Amino acid sequence: MVYIGVDLGGTNIAVGLVDEEGKILHKDSVPTLLERGPEPVIKDMAHLSLKVIKDAGYTLDDVKAIGVGVPGLADKTGVVIFCTNLRWHMVPLREIMQSIIDKPVFIDNDATVAGLAESVAGVSKGVANSVFLTLGTGVGGGIVIDHKIYSGSHGVGSELGHMTVQCEGRRCTCGSIGCWEQYSSATALIRQGREAVEKNPDSLIVKMVNGDLDKIEARTVIDAARQGDKVACEVYDKYIYYLAIGIVAIINAFDPEVIALGGGVSKAGDFLLEPLRKKVAEYVFYKDLPYARIEIATLGNDAGIIGAAMLGK
Repeated sequence: MVYIGVDLGGTNIAVGLVDEEGKILHKDSVPTLLERGPEPVIKDMAHLSLKVIKDAGYTLDDVKAIGVGVPGLADKTGVVIFCTNLRWHMVPLREIMQSIIDKPVFIDNDATVAGLAESVAGVSKGVANSVFLTLGTGVGGGIVIDHKIYSGSHGVGSELGHMTVQCEGRRCTCGSIGCWEQYSSATALIRQGREAVEKNPDSLIVKMVNGDLDKIEARTVIDAARQGDKVACEVYDKYIYYLAIGIVAIINAFDPEVIALGGGVSKAGDFLLEPLRKKVAEYVFYKDLPYARIEIATLGNDAGIIGAAMLGK
């Protein structure tokens, strides 16, 4: 049997036909065009799924189920409770999909399904317990326990980016204070870089963007830190500290075998891993016992398709 995986993003809808081992047999994509509203977008997801099946040389009878990764939360009835960036609220995604394709439809958070993908076909393959973190606009989390997704009793158990790491910290977009993603997302690193150079305009960061602070990206700060710029190094060291604090909390709570890092910041590779592993070693509770390996995720953009498909398996 094969499975359809749908990765719903704000810019594109990506759909793939995936086998039992998590290998993508064929994939395609179309623009999301959010301004049309949810129903036309979901119908496009269904029609693109049918196209991918046909183009791969399969029939609908070969497909066991459809999985969808969404940038938000869905309940067990297949209703998307909310997707903030898509401006969706209480959208009956499963019902609309099944009006076009009569197959089981499973829905979960995009970071959660990416974590499942890594555990099936990526850096966490063969590992029973793992956690995936995406360091992008926010901090997304995917928890896999005993080879199965863990999302808690109400579907929000993997919202790791909203752990509190600073009791009197920054106000988060969720309304809470001191959330981890306010300190460890790519967005946080950009903000921290901009704030630092406002006080230190001679920083290499400023030179790298020709004085236009709006052009500072996470990689700008990272590249300047690689070159030894004092301001960038201070910002990056603080970023690593907060990232380590959150990871230690995850290790203490779940004791996973692997923690996989994805998202834009993870592209720093060893420049991220080496200081992060050292900092985690300082703070981890069980210093005389093995603890989670911290690795870079390997599936990249395909993780959303693979993980969504594996929801059906």
